[in-house]
Amino acid sequence: MDPLLLGIVALVLAVMGVAGVVVPVLPGTLLVGVGPAAWNIGHRSAIDWTLLAIGLVVLGAGSLAGTLLTKRQLARRDIPSWPMAVGFVAGIAGMVLLPGPGLLIGFITGLFIAELIRVRTPRGALATSWVAVRALGVAMFIELSCDLTVTTAIVVRVSTLA
Repeated sequence: MDPLLLGIVALVLAVMGVAGVVVPVLPGTLLVGVGPAAWNIGHRSAIDWTLLAIGLVVLGAGSLAGTLLTKRQLARRDIPSWPMAVGFVAGIAGMVLLPGPGLLIGFITGLFIAELIRVRTPRGALATSWVAVRALGVAMFIELSCDLTVTTAIVVRVSTLA
């Protein structure tokens, strides 16, 4: 296959993956990981396979670290998972009703309402919602950093061979 075409496919998948981390509609990290795999279809050098392996380890470590840190923060404040699930569902509804900022607005609103039902005081709901949003933001930042690292490696590798 044409190296330029494979390079473009790899870069498009990686960019879509990075966008999927920020706007969780697409499977972000998975798409970023498929980018170097698509590149390796036409390039069977040891360097390319090594970069694929390192990239997949970085992506896996980023996803695992983000998940574990989020769970630890939520467990530390005794926040169950169902308010987060309510927030995610409200975020999806918000995205449909108000494209663009609706995802964030819907998630935060749904999370706050679920926490208000759970803890029964606005001050307590605000405090626990803030912990949950902050924990999710840290996880998103870690995952985005790992995805951008792998995407940068793809860009460098494709630009040196194309």
